[in-house]
Amino acid sequence: MNFLGRRVYGAAAILLGLIGLWWGDFASTWQPVPDGTPHRRLLAYAAAVVFIVAGAALQRRRFAGPAALALATLYAVFALLWANRVIGAPAVAGTWLGLAEELGLVVGGIVAYASLDNGARAAAIAHAGRIVFGLCLVVYAMGHFFYLPQTAAMVPKRLPPDAMFWAAATGVGHLAAGIALISGVCARLAAILATAMFAAFGLLVWLPLLTGAPTVHMNWGGTGVTLALVGSIWIVADAIRQFRLSGPLGR
Repeated sequence: MNFLGRRVYGAAAILLGLIGLWWGDFASTWQPVPDGTPHRRLLAYAAAVVFIVAGAALQRRRFAGPAALALATLYAVFALLWANRVIGAPAVAGTWLGLAEELGLVVGGIVAYASLDNGARAAAIAHAGRIVFGLCLVVYAMGHFFYLPQTAAMVPKRLPPDAMFWAAATGVGHLAAGIALISGVCARLAAILATAMFAAFGLLVWLPLLTGAPTVHMNWGGTGVTLALVGSIWIVADAIRQFRLSGPLGR
């Protein structure tokens, strides 16, 4: 049984934890804990420790269940903070995008936990996770389309034909993959291609930003979250194979 996705998801958690310890803060942009939160710095260190411990534990099957739930819970806290922003500004596409990014990471932890079993309940959880991640991908696509110039600005200039093309093309890719995961049609192929696309974002967008400006907190946060999304969608792809969730209606 392939658990590479789980290992990548755990490695990303370790990276996010190390980032949190180094900066004494939550990941820039993606973990929107308000500045006025009491003991905010202490909470950031506590979250960083949870990330590191859970990420390391996720590498061992014996401890993978509690570790996956711990990470899913931590990401759920950040998702709730984004949900609060959605309630406050429902017309702002960026708040929905932030919520969807954290929900995608929640799905990874929950599906990783379910994948440790092979029963009907575990299959049902994985099936629901596939659909929720599909919905998240649709939101990612909308984020590309609503913020097309901003997305294009992050595309390496050396990629032909031009940055605007790739900003739109990756949005279409998100949308197609989301529809496939929701419907179950070619779901595993879509999850594999989405995994490759997120990995490409990390290699072509965030890694150059990180190496060019290694002292910028946001560059580290973006790299860590992107790696976590790679692991999360990879976990979904693994689960689709494990539980045979492809087909018009899944299992």
